[in-house]
Amino acid sequence: MDDKSLYSGLIRLHILHHADEEPLYGVWMMEELAHHGYKLSAGTLYPILHGLEKKGYLRSHQEREGKSARRVYKITPLGRKALRSGRRRVQELFGEMFGMEHNK
Repeated sequence: MDDKSLYSGLIRLHILHHADEEPLYGVWMMEELAHHGYKLSAGTLYPILHGLEKKGYLRSHQEREGKSARRVYKITPLGRKALRSGRRRVQELFGEMFGMEHNK
């Protein structure tokens, strides 16, 4: 059983994690998530990206490369704050689920 709704928050944190490292775009993020076993369609990923942008966690702009254009997403200060909080919560949950010590 693979209930995608169980992982939706992890996917959002994964997106913020990568946006914190460098600007990203949708196709690259789909490939990155697929590498970890999350096979998302564009119809699933782009609403997630738009939702993160609407919350103020990401900011995007169009970049042109020749005749094609793509939307590039960057993390915002609010997104970094949410990512730090999410990392702490995931670490705590991971520690509890796997019986490991964790720092608060």
